[in-house]
Amino acid sequence: MAQHNELGKKGEQIAIEFLIEKGYSILEKNYRYLKAEVDIIAQKADVLAVVEVKTRSTDYFGNPEEFVNPKKIKLLISAIDNYVVEKDLDVEVRFDIIAIIHKKEITIEHLKDAFLHF
Repeated sequence: MAQHNELGKKGEQIAIEFLIEKGYSILEKNYRYLKAEVDIIAQKADVLAVVEVKTRSTDYFGNPEEFVNPKKIKLLISAIDNYVVEKDLDVEVRFDIIAIIHKKEITIEHLKDAFLHF
């Protein structure tokens, strides 16, 4: 497996542990719909958190969350629309980004309602 793929998988595991620690239930990991893949679908109370995890080894080229582009956002929205209908859920949906910088120390930033800023 390529080094960036390993870093991404490590980041997703860190994000899952972080969310569980914050009281979220993990419903899905790597949910796929058409061309979209949702890293994590989690729930806390009546909020469905759709989480895109971005992991980098450095912030030299920018913060991890800056690498979520409008095309990715559109794919995530269509995937979660399908998920909510498929599971017949009545929840508030929120799109979050968990940005992780994995150097000597791990820095985690949880950006709630992240797509409102795009």
